[in-house]
Amino acid sequence: MTTTEMPAVNECTVTGCSYNHDGCHAFAITVGGNNGAADCGTFVPLARKGGLDKVVAQVGACSRVDCKFNANLECTASGVRVGPGQGAHDANCLTYTTN
Repeated sequence: MTTTEMPAVNECTVTGCSYNHDGCHAFAITVGGNNGAADCGTFVPLARKGGLDKVVAQVGACSRVDCKFNANLECTASGVRVGPGQGAHDANCLTYTTN
């Protein structure tokens, strides 16, 4: 799999993330977590906005092996959506679906 085949982050609605300003500006995100949630491990809760000049975010890695889109720790979804989590989870992969 090459970087041109990595799924895009099609949407992020997490307003408290430094990488999200009119879209995710991280080069790639990591999805992980446990206890039923698929957390965006790239979430950074700072007031300062960061990342690349353009929106090109992709899914770099996924450690949620129970997700139907996970093949050898790589995301096979055509694209993912990231949104606010619940409880202690600040940002979740909303595309996460268990097998």
